[in-house]
Formats: sequence, structure tokens, C-alpha cells
Amino acid sequence: MTTTLAPPVPIGKAAVGALGMLALSTGALESVVAPTIPLLERELDMSQSEGALLSIILLITGALITPLVGKLGDRYGGKRILIRLMAVVSVGGTVSALAPNLPVLLVGQVLQGAMIGALPLSFIVVREHLPAGESKVAIGVVSGLFVGGSMVGMLSAGPVAEQLSRHWMFALPTLAVISATLLVNRLMPTDPPGRSDGSGIDWPGLLLLSGMLVTLMLVLALAPEAGSQPLAFVALVLVLAAFVAGWVRVERRAAAPMIDLRMLARPAIWKACVLTFVICLGATMAVYLIPQLLDERGDGYGFGAGATEIGFFLLPGAIAATLAGPLGGIGERRFGSRAVVDTGVVMMTVGLLAVAAVHTEVWHLVVGKMLIALANGLCVTAMMTSTATAVDQGDTGIATSLILVSRVVGSAVGGQLGGALLTSGTPSGSKVAAESAYVTGFVIAGVVVSLALFVTRTMSKGVKA
Repeated sequence: MTTTLAPPVPIGKAAVGALGMLALSTGALESVVAPTIPLLERELDMSQSEGALLSIILLITGALITPLVGKLGDRYGGKRILIRLMAVVSVGGTVSALAPNLPVLLVGQVLQGAMIGALPLSFIVVREHLPAGESKVAIGVVSGLFVGGSMVGMLSAGPVAEQLSRHWMFALPTLAVISATLLVNRLMPTDPPGRSDGSGIDWPGLLLLSGMLVTLMLVLALAPEAGSQPLAFVALVLVLAAFVAGWVRVERRAAAPMIDLRMLARPAIWKACVLTFVICLGATMAVYLIPQLLDERGDGYGFGAGATEIGFFLLPGAIAATLAGPLGGIGERRFGSRAVVDTGVVMMTVGLLAVAAVHTEVWHLVVGKMLIALANGLCVTAMMTSTATAVDQGDTGIATSLILVSRVVGSAVGGQLGGALLTSGTPSGSKVAAESAYVTGFVIAGVVVSLALFVTRTMSKGVKA
């Protein structure tokens, strides 16, 4: 006798609206740090390297947890895992709101990073309860509201932090996340657990990758002071090497590895990973350096902008990044991934070098940030699309997870390198980084990104990279 699962309960507009409100509130909570990094550095007495770490720690957590929650959602039901995930995010937002110092704030950001897994879980829930046509519309609504929430957070963080306090810029969106989560729990029916593929979760690989990324951040943060603390720096490098070696060994032997390293032997995959790493390194250096330069109060450079003004100055770049996704998809289908990536690499290189050469007016930085954000979105979209089509359907998740890790590592190195340059370029006893430190950072980023053209020359012109 066989048993069949009951068909999923269809959902209405109210349930989709609740998911949209959750996406809106998580997008706002995710984006409040970027425009307020200079303000947080002053209030918490952080160095530029510590500010760079704060700006990327949420992304690192998200990259680690997203593959895990996706698998758990397929196995135990999307709603069940989503509600538990948002409980973690709510705790993280509360910790960030109450944080008296940087270590506590970092803990809060680590917990908040779980929010990046909310979108794929929302898509699992929507696809489970809606027909194909309606689910596409609902997914578009949820994705659009997440982007809209990011813009709301970017614009509101500065005024809230300056008029109330930095605590409230975390507290308000966290309250919205809690309210939206309660609505989702009430309005969304429970989806049945999916079929297990019989493979366990690669906990050793996940833990070793976590240790590797955290140690890498510490190595980059300590790099400017390596001369004064050589033993500590060498020890961290050795620990990092041990984590890398251990992770590679575990992933090669795992029955169901979180990241299948054997796939890196495929030309399409390793080229996509190299390009993603290089492009995200350059983009993240700009993401960190431009707000710092807007805030800087140097002699003849910098603009002394407050958190509210920085949020407005960064908004055009956020809009450009939003448009980059669909534009990249259209361009990839029409001209091929190589043409899209070449265009993005040239655009980003021009933007970085132009900002290095000319940064005497605010609009110079605004336009430069727009070019860089648009180029980053074009390239990452093309890389994800070409990678997904270069492998068998059953390997799509593994292949795209390699791109995700490359993106995180590139972003981490770029952010920390930018912070290290400003830290080393700040004279002793001063809190004003030298103009040359900014110029050096933009030039290094531009040169590194331009090297990607050597890789794109070997790519196929078609859809498959």
C-alpha cells in the first residue's frame, strides 16, 4: 500500500504580502551599515580595518548559511526553517541595537547574516503553494521588495542615527522583521517536508570553511601592523594554511560535500570563480573607500559628509545595481557572457581609475560609484548564468555555490585591503587618512580588475562560458 502526500494548500495575496513585508524589512536591516560606517568608526573608536570587517561580516555569514538553509528547507519544509531563521535574525538585530562596543556589534552582525538565506527559503515556500505562472510573479514581488527595502535602509539609516542614535537604526528594522515574521507564521500554511536525498549535511566542511574565512579576515586586519606584531601575524598565517589544508582534505573525501572542489577542474568553473573573485575584490574596495572619502575631512580632499548625506550619495549606485541584474540577463542571452563580462570589466576599471584621478567634487564619486555598481552587477549576473548553464542540472547548486564562495572571498579581501590601506595611510595620532591612501586603493582595485580581461579572452563567446 502506498501513501501519497496531500497537495499543498494554495495561498492568497495576504500571505504573499506578508513574505513581501518580510523581504522589505530584512532588506532595510541589511543595508543600514553601509552609509553609516564612518559614523560607527567614530562612535565605537574603530580603525579603518575594523570598519571594513564590519562592512562584510554579514555577507560572510550569509554565504555560509545559505547553502545549509536551502538544503534544510527542501528537507523539512520552507516555512519551518524560514521562521527559525528569522528568529536568529531578530536576535542578531536586537544584539546590534543594544551593542555597546565593536565585539558585541560584530556578534549581532554575524547573527543578522542569516537573513541572506531568507530569500531562497521564501522562493521554496512560494513555489510550493502557487502555480508556476503565479509563483514567478510572487518571486518577482518578493525580490523587488527586498531591493526596495535596501534602498529604504540606506536612506533612513543616516537620519535615524543622527537624530536618534545608532541603536535605533538597528532597532526599527528589527521590530519590522519581528512583526513580518509573525504575519508570515500566521498567514502562510505549513508546507510538507520534501524528500530527503539521503545525504547528510557536511558539518566538518562548513565549520572548516567558517574558520578559514574568519582567520583570513584576521590576517588582513592585522596586515598593517605585521611589522610590530610579527609573531602574531605569522601564527595567524599558519592557522589559515592549516584551515585551508584541512578544508580541502575534508571536501575531497566527503560523500556529499558542501562545495565539490573537483568541479574546479572544469575550465568554465575555475574561470568563472577567478573572474568573480577579481571583480568583487575591486567592487568591494570601492564600496568601502567611497563612503570613507565622502566623510573624510582632509586638507584639500574629502567632503565632511554626514551619514544622511552619504546615504543619498550612495543611492544612485544602489539603483544602478538594481538595474544591473535584468540588464545582465538580457545582455547575456543576446550577446553572450563574454561580451557582458568584458563590458563590465572595462566599465569598472574606468570607474575606479577615474575616481583615483579625479575626486574633487561629490558628483565625481557618485558617478564613479554608479559605474562600479552597474559593472559589478552585470559581471556577477553573467557569471552566475553562464555557470548554471555550463553544468548538468543536478550540479547547478554545487557550481553556483563555488561562485558564491568566490564572491565572498573576493569581497572580504577587497574590503579588508581597503581598510588596511587607510589604516597604514593614517599618521600616528591622527584620524585623517592621507589622500594618497585613497588614490592607491582605487588604482590597485582598477589594475586588479583590468587583469580579468586576460581570463575573458579565453572564454567562449556563447552563453556557456
